[in-house]
Amino acid sequence: MLKKILSSESCAACRLCCVFDRYDVWETPVFTEQICDKIRAARPDTEFISKDGGFIFRIRELDENELFTCPALTENGCMLGDDKPFDCRIWPYRIMEIGGRRAITIASICTEMFSRPLSELVNFLRGGLADEIFAYADNHPAIIKPYCDGYPILLFEKHE
Repeated sequence: MLKKILSSESCAACRLCCVFDRYDVWETPVFTEQICDKIRAARPDTEFISKDGGFIFRIRELDENELFTCPALTENGCMLGDDKPFDCRIWPYRIMEIGGRRAITIASICTEMFSRPLSELVNFLRGGLADEIFAYADNHPAIIKPYCDGYPILLFEKHE
């Protein structure tokens, strides 16, 4: 989804979006049942819990410096390929709820995207991706995260 603005090589070299510490486990992706089955087939110890019609990883409490790595991440990248969850496909864009409205934000940890002018990031959204994100969220509310300070708001959903 982001190949016109973010290269696959940059993502493959970084992988920060696939590793979570105790403060950002809330950002883990939301999976469909089919994707859960695919991950379980390769990593049978992976556990999921139901969340708003989707599934998220069951992650035990992490210690201060402990990290949780997505079980779909392999040495060659994501085992899911084009079947990645929607919120992985749009990352570092995030859909968040702020003050009763949905907004698209950006995770500053993705230096490749965050170093670009905000106008470029917003224009890319306005090229159709924002509509796709909001439409997907209509049918899959589990991907909507509560707003978290530090995520620049790029675009609020238009109200008709």
